[in-house]
Amino acid sequence: MKFGVVVFPGSNCDQDAINLLSNGLGQQVATLWHKDHDLQGCDFIILPGGFSYGDYLRSGAIARFSPIMKEVIEFANKGGYLMGICNGFQVLTEAGLVPGALLHNVNRKFISKNIYMKAQTENSLITSQVDTAKALKIPIAHGEGNYYADAEVLKMINDNDQVLFRYCDENGNITPEANPNGSIQNIAGVCNKNRNVFGLMPHPERAADPILANEDGLALFESILQTV
Repeated sequence: MKFGVVVFPGSNCDQDAINLLSNGLGQQVATLWHKDHDLQGCDFIILPGGFSYGDYLRSGAIARFSPIMKEVIEFANKGGYLMGICNGFQVLTEAGLVPGALLHNVNRKFISKNIYMKAQTENSLITSQVDTAKALKIPIAHGEGNYYADAEVLKMINDNDQVLFRYCDENGNITPEANPNGSIQNIAGVCNKNRNVFGLMPHPERAADPILANEDGLALFESILQTV
C-alpha cells in the first residue's frame, strides 16, 4: 500500500507519520509538497499535524486552498482514503470534507499532554481492528481542538455512526472531566458519510513506537493495513 503525506509550510508532524509508515510498518511513502499537483499514485493520503501557514486567519483555513488540495479533494470525492490528524483535521473541516468545525479550546490555552480516547465504532477503516472497550493513551497538542457541530449535524453523525473516537478517562468512562478541550459530546474524531475521510485531533503517530513507551496508536494504522 502506498501512502502520501502532504507537507504544508508549518507542518511539523509530517516526519513522524513518514517514519512510522516507512520504518515502523514497512510501507511505501511519498512526500507530497503543498505546491504539487501529483498525488504520485498513492492509495491513502495523510494531512499531518503542525501549524500550516502559521495558522494565520484560522487553523487550516489557508492550507485548504493550497494547490495540492484540489487533487486531494478530488481524490477523496472519488472514494480515496484520506486522514487528517490535528491540523490536518482542521484542514478537512475547512474543506468541508468532514462535518463540524474546530474551535479554540475552552480554556483558551494550548494543550500538550497525553489523553485517553475510545473508539466508538468498528465500521471504519481506521477503527475496524480497534477494541471499542479499550481506552487508548494518545497525545494531543493543539490550541483549536474543540470540536463543534450544531444539533442537526450532531444528530446526523450519531445516526450515521460517523463518530470515530470520544475522549474518555483511563478506564474508558466518557465524562466531562475527561474532555481536554470542550469538544461537544467528547468527540475526538469523525469520518465523512462515505466513510473514506477520517479526522481526529489526537496524534496516534506519536504513540506507535516502543522507544516512546507507548504503542496504543499503532492500532489505527494496523486497522488500515489489515482491512485494505
